[in-house]
Amino acid sequence: MGDDLGDEWWAHEGNSGASEAEEETQQEKRPTDKTNKKTKPEKRKSVTEETVKPKKKKKKKTEPKECIISQKKDTEDEKSTKPKRKRKKKTITDVLSSSEPKPGSPADLQALVTHYFSDKLSVIEQEELKLLDSGFLSSNDLTHTLSSYLKQVCPKWSKIQKQHTEKSSVVLLVVCSSALRTIELIKQMTAFKGEVKAVKLFAKHIKIEEQVKLLQKGITHIGVGTPGRISALVEKEGLSLKALRYVVLDWNWRDQKQRRMVDVPEVKLDFLKLLENGILTSCKEEKVKIGLF
Repeated sequence: MGDDLGDEWWAHEGNSGASEAEEETQQEKRPTDKTNKKTKPEKRKSVTEETVKPKKKKKKKTEPKECIISQKKDTEDEKSTKPKRKRKKKTITDVLSSSEPKPGSPADLQALVTHYFSDKLSVIEQEELKLLDSGFLSSNDLTHTLSSYLKQVCPKWSKIQKQHTEKSSVVLLVVCSSALRTIELIKQMTAFKGEVKAVKLFAKHIKIEEQVKLLQKGITHIGVGTPGRISALVEKEGLSLKALRYVVLDWNWRDQKQRRMVDVPEVKLDFLKLLENGILTSCKEEKVKIGLF
């Protein structure tokens, strides 16, 4: 029999064994494949769960909140850096335009003088500067023109102006706030002054040396001007106060901004210096009287 089968039976036996072994291995592999197939969806589920979870976590991230906080801080910083709107302070124009104009009184001038000298002089020296009621002329009640007011407060003017013979001096001094107001007041007093000489005392277009020469040339009875130029003339001895009898302050007049002479800081300071330069002492000695027009 061995001869009938020949040598091929060895190969068939080997192949059969190999085939059996292969079948066994395939059978062993099949269940593993099934298990793998079954486990794959589970893995997918786990993967999908893992991929979904981070998405939910992304929503909970703090980066957008930090951005919002930083934006809020930036807006707060911008608000802090922006200048705050200041409330508009009421100007003198607003106050005076809303109030009715009141005529000035000697008490108003006295209060201004005491406030100015409160830091410069002692209490005793301030009391010496207090003006008596006899040192004032009657005040304007806002019904007079300058000519009618001067006629009222200077009833003996014709006699006084005839007795005046000193050069570089005046009998009547009218103090106002500006050069234009000076010209206007000189025009208004034509009915009062008559042929009496009046001189303009202001700095605009006229040098102080020229004004000193004009005062030295002839006799001048009335001087009308600004407190700054009048004070400068007194300091340079270009204008003497020896013959002075009356000082009229353009107290009640208001400019386009509703300001009086004492409401303008520069004019107010020059006016107080003028009073300090000798007018207050002359009033105290009852040589000069002050009127508020």
